Amino acid sequence: MFDKLFRLLSYDIGIDLGTANTLVYVLGKGIVIREPSAVARHKKTKEILAIGASAKKMVGRTPASIEAVRPLKDGVIADFDAAAAMLTYYIRRVHESQALIPKIPRPKIVIGIPSGVTEVERRAVSDAAIAAGAREAHLIEEPTAAAIGAGLPIEDPNGTFIVDIGGGTTEIALISLGGIVLCRSVRIAGDEMDEAIINYVRLKYSLLLGQPTAEIVKMTIGTVYGNEKETFFVVRGRDLETGLPKSVKISSYEIREALGPIIQEIVTNIQDTIEESPPELVSDIMEKGIYLAGGGALIQGIDKLIEDRTKMPVHVADDPLTCVVRGCGKRLENDRLLKKIKVTKGLK
Repeated sequence: MFDKLFRLLSYDIGIDLGTANTLVYVLGKGIVIREPSAVARHKKTKEILAIGASAKKMVGRTPASIEAVRPLKDGVIADFDAAAAMLTYYIRRVHESQALIPKIPRPKIVIGIPSGVTEVERRAVSDAAIAAGAREAHLIEEPTAAAIGAGLPIEDPNGTFIVDIGGGTTEIALISLGGIVLCRSVRIAGDEMDEAIINYVRLKYSLLLGQPTAEIVKMTIGTVYGNEKETFFVVRGRDLETGLPKSVKISSYEIREALGPIIQEIVTNIQDTIEESPPELVSDIMEKGIYLAGGGALIQGIDKLIEDRTKMPVHVADDPLTCVVRGCGKRLENDRLLKKIKVTKGLK
């Protein structure tokens, strides 16, 4: 009875609680929030000063009394209070309405989590959602959500191979009959790529870059395959020898060199997962190919590189950044499938 009442008075939502970005899908409306996973707060009082895009702008620019943090690291909650505050903010924002009947922020939530998390890490996510006001928190593995969001037929008795390259983790999974047959959750992804760029520029040019700058470089001229046209980008940072500001023009070929070891690690894990797959499902992968999702799928040439190394067709999903949150949303729409995933209930 109460559940039906809450359904009328609140919006049920799907959340991709990512290391780099948080996306929110509202049932019947689609994706309504797409913001960086960042929180700015006062160090002593812990008062929340900014969340999302406004908090990300403060990273590396805050005075001693303010800290700008990312609540998640490697796909799991590293700062519970900041994660709960961020979820509360987004839930309330979704429920701000000009309708005659006010909405109550007590939603049913489906949240995507990495497949390799521990029970404690799972519990932290569901507890944060309940603390933020959810009446129910359902957890779904990110590769499954990404495959659903990409529109792949995961309920069929055929193998579907998906690689979700996010900010904190790379999720590699073989799915059949609606369940994960094999999976690897590798804590090497977008954040490690940013770190590799920072280290490369520091060693080659004695120039110190911030993480936001490295991320812009990766997104603008990042490439991992040899046939791409060379492009350039001017970066500004601090000269480690003089301590003064300095500008350097770097090329996409240099970024390819910087990202090489990270990409190789991801490719090796893809190859290892294929080698461990049942023979019948391997033949399905050879026929249908490998599907890429997540922000890492947007790096120039990554599909061609994986295709070259695995000798299998590789497809980038439509709008790969939103695959996980769209998958969470689709699970919300199907009560039969929703019952298959783990649920934590809050106070009624």
